[in-house]
Amino acid sequence: MASATAPALAAETTGCADTSIPLTVEEQRLAGAVPQEILRRSGFDSAAPRFARALCGARSYRQAEQVITTHGQRLWQRAVDRAQGRGAPGGDLSRDDDRPLYWARLGLTGALRQWRPAFDLTDAGRATLLDRLERGSRGQEAIRFPAGKGVRRVLVTGFDPFTLDRDIRISNPSGANALALDGTTVRTDAGLVRIETAVFPVRWGDFARGAVERALRPHLPQVDLFTTVSQGRPGRFDVERFNGAWRGGFPDNENLSSTGPIPVSDPASQPHWTVTTLPYQAIVAAPTGRFPVYDNTQVTEIPAGATTPVVRPDGPTEGSSARSGSGGDYLSNEIAYRATLLRDRLHLNIPGGHVHTPVLQFGPDNTDPKTGTITDPDFLQNRHDIITQARAIILTAATQKRP
Repeated sequence: MASATAPALAAETTGCADTSIPLTVEEQRLAGAVPQEILRRSGFDSAAPRFARALCGARSYRQAEQVITTHGQRLWQRAVDRAQGRGAPGGDLSRDDDRPLYWARLGLTGALRQWRPAFDLTDAGRATLLDRLERGSRGQEAIRFPAGKGVRRVLVTGFDPFTLDRDIRISNPSGANALALDGTTVRTDAGLVRIETAVFPVRWGDFARGAVERALRPHLPQVDLFTTVSQGRPGRFDVERFNGAWRGGFPDNENLSSTGPIPVSDPASQPHWTVTTLPYQAIVAAPTGRFPVYDNTQVTEIPAGATTPVVRPDGPTEGSSARSGSGGDYLSNEIAYRATLLRDRLHLNIPGGHVHTPVLQFGPDNTDPKTGTITDPDFLQNRHDIITQARAIILTAATQKRP
């Protein structure tokens, strides 16, 4: 069907596509009118055809690796440059939009998934290439902090858009924030702050396979602060105090669910809760922007010796089992849990935790996903204000004196 083949049309025209290979649910959405408009109006519609042509020219696995590394990293850098005002905008879509990167990446992964190479390629080999493409196009392989003293190093993460079957126009301000901040150095009263970022998929499976730990483990020992960021509740920022070791099952971007304990290595030593070490009091008190900022301590737990979940407004009680962290029971809670658990297992005494941004909303006359436009003045202003305030929150946290 058209939705299953459209993302790989560029490869097909070069004669190296096998369209009998099914695309993922995410990749199939790319054929829709909204994703195509986003790509066209940003100039990112050229990324997949260029990648497919280069891939068709690969005559060995090593050459394919080179193509994938180059195009994946180039896509990330192109999105960062666009967000930060470098180079031509490529169209009339706002520069700070995270959606072109998301949809262009799916064009690349679809082309790679349906690629018919000129050499033997095992399923495992293709999976390795797909993983390399994902990591490169998400900035996970481009995290580089300067050496030496005199600069505070901050690592920030964001997420892809999600709930796309509800409204395919959706943008994720945490991803836009990551693009706006990546590789920036900010001069503050407390000294220089260098920020590096990466974006993660909204997929249970990637997290279960250790994507978060693999991306963050090499860098946490050298940073002065880390902040995982995601889109949260309407009209407010939240610094999430407690993270719970539980998956609540809400469908991900592949329409897959997962319910149960968060799967990590060495589950025998896995705690039910981890705690933020971000300076939440300073963040809440600082005048960072138009949205209120809360120190959110609410959790859902099963108390020790009980069987029924209860909501606790002031955090978990001793010996309880997690059912929802302060940030919920979806992948935003999970990335916070995984990152802070990694902090603790590496015995790092650094500030780190999760910040939820407000929901990025369209204007009041543009709420119907079937008839609405992909952008409007309120949408642009809301995203700008969220990104600006998220930056202020991160810098507030990064410039606090350590006890």
